[in-house]
Amino acid sequence: MTSYLDELFGLAGRTAVVTGGSSGIGRDIALALGRAGARVVVLARRPDPLDDVVAELRKHGAEGGAITADLAGREAVRAAISEIISRYGEPDILVNSAAVNLRPPLGELGEDVWDLTLAANLTSPFLLGQAFGPAMARRGWGRIVNIVSQQAFRAYGNSGAYGAAKAGLVGLTRSQAEAWSPHGVCCNAIAPGVVHTPLTEPVFADPTKVAAHAARTMIGRNGVPEDFAGCAVFLASAASQAVTGQTLFVDGGYSAT
Repeated sequence: MTSYLDELFGLAGRTAVVTGGSSGIGRDIALALGRAGARVVVLARRPDPLDDVVAELRKHGAEGGAITADLAGREAVRAAISEIISRYGEPDILVNSAAVNLRPPLGELGEDVWDLTLAANLTSPFLLGQAFGPAMARRGWGRIVNIVSQQAFRAYGNSGAYGAAKAGLVGLTRSQAEAWSPHGVCCNAIAPGVVHTPLTEPVFADPTKVAAHAARTMIGRNGVPEDFAGCAVFLASAASQAVTGQTLFVDGGYSAT
């Protein structure tokens, strides 16, 4: 039984890069991939939380590394790509979880917020995919997982630039799948529901909003980062070999109501 599950879901010998891997959904995905056998490289802005994730990976017997980078800048992304390749080689798995979640009312949305949001949420995944996707295709195996949002599909809560960027990321996922899946690279997106993370603290500071969102789900609660461990391992593993160009909703039924 164990060997069969390892064959399906095991990631031994694979290298995974997880952006936004220091907190929230990205952190739990990084830990899950490491516990499934991958060597995990986490990227984020703050070094101390990154070090904590690497320490936890090692506690579970996984190999981990950290790179500090602000992925809202193109030159910083390019520098991070060079550092990843020089220190760890070309990755087999890329998870784009880093995000900026600034959502003023659309009438108050300035060009600075628009530019920052698209840079961090869409341009960075594009640049990372361009750096690593073709190399995965040349090797004949790879996985790209992009973390998107309910707001890629429906407008609420001042979707603004955030919703536009995440909708673009859904489209980018399909484009990546079209380009590279014939060569063994499966590219998919995960759409969370309302999940309690540092990025969503403003929402969870309002008990009325928290209760309303939970009531909309079918499981009776809002999301937690641990909800994403299993689906990330599935999409990063051999088990997903015929799944590509898709968006997997991990939202407790939020999107179905």
